Amino acid sequence: MPDTLRPLRWWAGLAVVFFGILPAVMVTLLVTGGHTPGSVGILLIGGIPLVLAGVVLALRGMTGDDAELAARRLHLSMALIAGADVLLLGGNALIRMASG
Repeated sequence: MPDTLRPLRWWAGLAVVFFGILPAVMVTLLVTGGHTPGSVGILLIGGIPLVLAGVVLALRGMTGDDAELAARRLHLSMALIAGADVLLLGGNALIRMASG
């Protein structure tokens, strides 16, 4: 029986790296380098736990044996990563626009 979950595992892994870890690192570097208003650092308090939860769920989904449970975990991890992106990148943009 073919593994129908394999493409979802690959794409979820790539989504975690490109849309979760990299933006969080880039916003952190912007804050620590002083290239963005300091209030953006407050967004990291909510964004970093969302990314970490997404990474944990993605890893559990990638290594899970039960296909339905693994798919549910992978979908939830991608939703958490999307929420972290909205918080970090959208919040950064709004704060920068407001500060002028």
